[in-house]
Amino acid sequence: MTAELLASIPSPAQGVWHLGPFPLRAYALCIIAGIVLAAWIAEKRFVARGGAPGDVLDIAVWAVPFGIVGGRLYHVVTTPEPYWGENGDPVRALFIWEGGLGIWGAIALGGVGAWIACRRRGIPLPVFADALAPGLLVAQAVGRLGNWFNQELFGGPTTLPWGLEIAPRFRPAGYEQFATFHPTFLYELVWNLAAAAVVVWADRHFRLSHGRAFALYVALYCLGRGWIEMLRIDTAEQFLGLRLNVFTSVVVGLGAVAYLVWQRGRPREELTRGAEAAAAASGTPAATAGEAPVTPADEAPATAGSDPGASGSTRASTEDRPSDEV
Repeated sequence: MTAELLASIPSPAQGVWHLGPFPLRAYALCIIAGIVLAAWIAEKRFVARGGAPGDVLDIAVWAVPFGIVGGRLYHVVTTPEPYWGENGDPVRALFIWEGGLGIWGAIALGGVGAWIACRRRGIPLPVFADALAPGLLVAQAVGRLGNWFNQELFGGPTTLPWGLEIAPRFRPAGYEQFATFHPTFLYELVWNLAAAAVVVWADRHFRLSHGRAFALYVALYCLGRGWIEMLRIDTAEQFLGLRLNVFTSVVVGLGAVAYLVWQRGRPREELTRGAEAAAAASGTPAATAGEAPVTPADEAPATAGSDPGASGSTRASTEDRPSDEV
């Protein structure tokens, strides 16, 4: 074995284990683990902003199935060759355990499911989206481990010490002679975790709301996905001379930045559903309808020339309720 291989990252020997007749697939386990982490993070952030415990799980029941279907549809539409190309098999479009969930489709259709659930529970969608943002990045990072197990979506050949070993049967045509490739799964994993930390920091520092934390997530993810996508050598649809996912990253990323500029400076106001639920459980009187919970600032006497109504005694409109993003 050469020095390069000794310094490289090995790929897992297998990605499927069998418990009797039941296959246990690493790709599916990574996706499930990511979903659980995203829901846990979103729940903590949502409740910390005054949301009611359990709301995030109720929304996830709608958003996750929609997101999986949307992610698969996007992948199949943008990578049609394995299904409708020469020697393709349309039935394989249903085999999501083989890999292939496009994040753009997952976010788009998952957002539809989240909107339905939020509307049913009287929660503004931007509130939930802001709570979800960092956790969503963490989920995407964990999900990339599934690509590692499947030995897919790697970059071009490299002799760098962190080159990824790819078995001959997984190497694309024209690259059979190379043994190590750019581990784009690892690049995106690290980028997503760093972006999640930035979103959390920015949310605490600037008190993001009204969907701005989610927009920051989108902008950061698109920035990373754009350059990482250009390293990949798997077959992809082209648009205006760019891989479709690169083009999408540019367009969606610019839209997210524009939204951040448009919504800049809006103050964050807390939800009251969680406070009311906690008060009901403890027997402590909660704020009456139309009023915000009393804070020390509310109890302080108004200074000369101040506006007595400026203390925030009116309950925040549900349309302006912010929360943290995944």
